[in-house]
Amino acid sequence: MGEKRILCVGLVCLDIINVVERYPEEDTDTRCLSQRWQRGGNASNSCTVLSLLGAPCAFMGSLAPGHIADFTLDSLTSYGIDVRHVVSHPGSSFPASIVISNITNGSRTILHMNRNLPDVTANDFQNVDLTQYKWMHWEGRNADEQIKMIHKVNDYNNICPTDQRITISVEIEKEREDLYQLFQYGELVFVSKDVARHLGYNSSAEAVAGLYPRVKSGAYLVCAWAEQGADALGPDGRVLHSPSFPPETIVDTLGAGDTFNASVIYALSKGQTMEEAITFGCRIAGKKCGVQGYDGIVSGDLHSFCHE
Repeated sequence: MGEKRILCVGLVCLDIINVVERYPEEDTDTRCLSQRWQRGGNASNSCTVLSLLGAPCAFMGSLAPGHIADFTLDSLTSYGIDVRHVVSHPGSSFPASIVISNITNGSRTILHMNRNLPDVTANDFQNVDLTQYKWMHWEGRNADEQIKMIHKVNDYNNICPTDQRITISVEIEKEREDLYQLFQYGELVFVSKDVARHLGYNSSAEAVAGLYPRVKSGAYLVCAWAEQGADALGPDGRVLHSPSFPPETIVDTLGAGDTFNASVIYALSKGQTMEEAITFGCRIAGKKCGVQGYDGIVSGDLHSFCHE
């Protein structure tokens, strides 16, 4: 049957990326160095990275049919990402982001529009054959529906052999109270720097220590903090740290967090320890910041790269 896949559930959107020499002043006319269309969305980006790392993966999310959807599906399939669980919503608008990418310092500024495209639901998830997957990752969005999906996976895990169980991870990126209930549903929980700051923490180490009581027993909580690296805390009570690995020149930070998450998931799915996994995640995220897009972030032997 081959290796079981990793499923990422969440957003796919269109990113219209404008690369500029410096961030423009308001009410000015600025020429871009380049402009391109790129498939975006947290879960979609993480699938791209998983595929580049060599992990069989699938994406589940919504799209509105039309030219942009065709572009998006072509992009997903070009990376070998399984799209059988993409749900089409005729009459909806495809979400899009205008991204200003500052080549001087690598910053990315995002203006996002998502008018009326509904997220996938627990009813859509009924069509997923759980026996095909070893890991499922949810980008926190419509939390109430996502919790119903996770309950279905938990029910499956309770009746199948231990070595066939699906690992569950969730990402809490947005500063929305309704998403915080997801803390207690992942065996691995990613919390963003923005959420951690919003909740009163000033570093990733502070965040994992302060927020750990929110996760379920036995889970790991991970927080990446850009150039400060990342920290993780698990059931043994030890805070694990990885430094960042910035490139010589920061070119494009768009999707660095999605790259980190995917790389941690990949490393753990291959049997690495959490300390090794967050270090691997920081290394690959650093590589990503040195290139436009994602192609070129993985090169050479991954095993040796993970242990450099």
